[in-house]
Amino acid sequence: MKILVINAGSSSLKYQLIETETQNVLAKGVCERIGTDGALLNHSGKTAVKMPAAMPTHKEAIKYVLDALVNPEYGVITDMSEIAAVGHRVLHAGENFKDSVLITPETLALIEENTDLGPLHMPPNIMGIKACREVMPNAPMVAVFDTTFHSTMPEYAYMYGIKYEDYKDYKVRKYGFHGTSHAYVSGRASSLMGSDKIKTVVCHLGNGASISAVKYGKCVDTSMGLTPLEGLIMGTRSGDIDAAVMEYLMGKKGYNVHEMTDYLNKSCGVLGISGVSSDFRDLEAAAKQGNKRAVLALDMFSYRVKKYVGSYAAAMGGIDCLAFTGGIGEHTECVREAVCRDMEFLGIKLDKKLNANAPRDTEYLISTKDSKVKVYIIPTNEELYIARETLKHKDD
Repeated sequence: MKILVINAGSSSLKYQLIETETQNVLAKGVCERIGTDGALLNHSGKTAVKMPAAMPTHKEAIKYVLDALVNPEYGVITDMSEIAAVGHRVLHAGENFKDSVLITPETLALIEENTDLGPLHMPPNIMGIKACREVMPNAPMVAVFDTTFHSTMPEYAYMYGIKYEDYKDYKVRKYGFHGTSHAYVSGRASSLMGSDKIKTVVCHLGNGASISAVKYGKCVDTSMGLTPLEGLIMGTRSGDIDAAVMEYLMGKKGYNVHEMTDYLNKSCGVLGISGVSSDFRDLEAAAKQGNKRAVLALDMFSYRVKKYVGSYAAAMGGIDCLAFTGGIGEHTECVREAVCRDMEFLGIKLDKKLNANAPRDTEYLISTKDSKVKVYIIPTNEELYIARETLKHKDD
């Protein structure tokens, strides 16, 4: 069954065509600079092609994608009817949905109600859905949300210490993000462990980073909150911070609230701490050359991850599996080692040789044979997860 996965941004549209039976990616690509001069289609199918294309809106972008998929030279299908359904990555489900959902006029209206919860991502997500429905009116379409995997959190975990009426009136609570990754990786951890009855901490570590506590397949807590700003120190995000810091810095720097939020999202994190980069490859290189701020940034990031791992082990009453994923989780040896250091009291014992020599893009066990907790590197595959979720609803 061929599923088209769409991830629409404000000026871009990423896509993959996946054969769900074999899990093969038949084609993938991205439309860039939608709505501006110099728009491009980067497509990889039978062959790779990069071409300028006029894309004033997402509607034209979708048309170019579909034309590329059926192109005799570099396409991978002969007719659009081969696409069984379309899965759309959507940021926010709010409290309207607890699972992925078939897109109908009614469900789309509910999705639009949550735009305020994701003002940067939701409008392009919705534009992508509407453009795709216009170009492919007969294809079943499914919304797969970044937040719904975390909808199993208990009330005491997702509530903030604010007035209850403000939660009810304005939907202010923890939602969590990266849910498609946490769902996929925790599912793979269960398969590797041979049981659904395990307690897993998933560390999705990339430029955006989050951690989840998954007990018996259900998320019971996660580090990101109302927005992706809460939780870990990240590439450019501050992560957890005293709320009064905002007022203090706004007074000192003369920022308004929008400038302050922009500062916390784009100028802080390991970039702001190190003054070097938000890229951990650059941080590692600088640290090896003796840059003390780069060392500090790496130490702060790893320490914050370690604290969350410990707190989630406490929340679940133990831990059976620790899984690293994302660009940093999969590829940055020193972070994995720092997180697992001195964690034997929890049953976590890292094999330093396995950790140092872990192959890229492969599920790999990096704990010692006598470690009570299995420590894995598990490359995430969010598009495959979206395709599987779409397949579940295709005949609804």
